[in-house]
Amino acid sequence: MPIELTDAELVHQIASGTDREAEAELFRRMAPRVRLYGLRHLRNRASAEDLMQQVLITMIEALRQGRLREPERLASFVLGTCRMTVLDLRRGADRRAELLARFGANLPTAVEPVEPQLNLDQLAGCVQNLKERERSIVAMTFYDEKSGEDIADWLGISAANLRVIRHRAIRQLRDCMGAAA
Repeated sequence: MPIELTDAELVHQIASGTDREAEAELFRRMAPRVRLYGLRHLRNRASAEDLMQQVLITMIEALRQGRLREPERLASFVLGTCRMTVLDLRRGADRRAELLARFGANLPTAVEPVEPQLNLDQLAGCVQNLKERERSIVAMTFYDEKSGEDIADWLGISAANLRVIRHRAIRQLRDCMGAAA
């Protein structure tokens, strides 16, 4: 049974640059704590995940550079990093809101993009102009939503050959429809 190292011992190993497994172990230990902190203070799962990544990267960088003077206080260092990161996030959000309130009325509004209308009769004619194998591959890919491997197995061809045939068929469809590639 392996001996479990303390956080301070792992910090020393990371600072010496000899053990990448020590980094992974500290990630494993600290990630749930940081995620929980993020959930409590940011109240958003995605933001908590982002906080976790940012704090753990900051932690590892600091440990690699030997900036943690008291390795036995790693948990306090991580908690402080969490606090400072959340404060920075809030300051940035407050600053953006302030700028938007101040200058938002003068900002130009975005123009909604106009989606081109698809001529279904023309598309049907273009699909009919494809060879039968190309037409089958296009239909199975986009209509049946089958994977490339499934289609290749069903047709008895290699996956690479299927990709070439599908690519050429799509190019023919684009050319036929007059769309830019």
